[in-house]
Amino acid sequence: MLDMFKSKKKTQQAKILIVDDEPDYLSAVQYHLGWSNYEIITAVNGKEALEKAESEKPDLILLDTSMPVMDGHEVLEQLSKNPELKQIPVIMVTARCEVQDIATASSYSVADYVAKPFDFAELTKKIESALTKNSALSK
Repeated sequence: MLDMFKSKKKTQQAKILIVDDEPDYLSAVQYHLGWSNYEIITAVNGKEALEKAESEKPDLILLDTSMPVMDGHEVLEQLSKNPELKQIPVIMVTARCEVQDIATASSYSVADYVAKPFDFAELTKKIESALTKNSALSK
């Protein structure tokens, strides 16, 4: 009878690393995705993103292009060289949507490309799609 009062085991949350140098953006996305039951980690530049990717092993990375210290394209290049990190899906979330930027990101096989400003429902669908696809590939 007491079994019905025991808490049920939680399903494991997906861990998402959000990388952007704009504090308002980080706060808004962190708040929104927190409601979607994701574990959120943040980084404010590419160097910090790589350090957190190595230490935290996120399930997905939301990555801006224009940042200080190391930009998003440099992060993609470093991720692709690391056997432990290159399988992490990356969604570029950026205001830079020139053909050259999209082509560079595509050359690293990013999971998706989202232009700022964006709709949170659309972003959430793209996150779920990337996580589902990566989960299926890793089986």
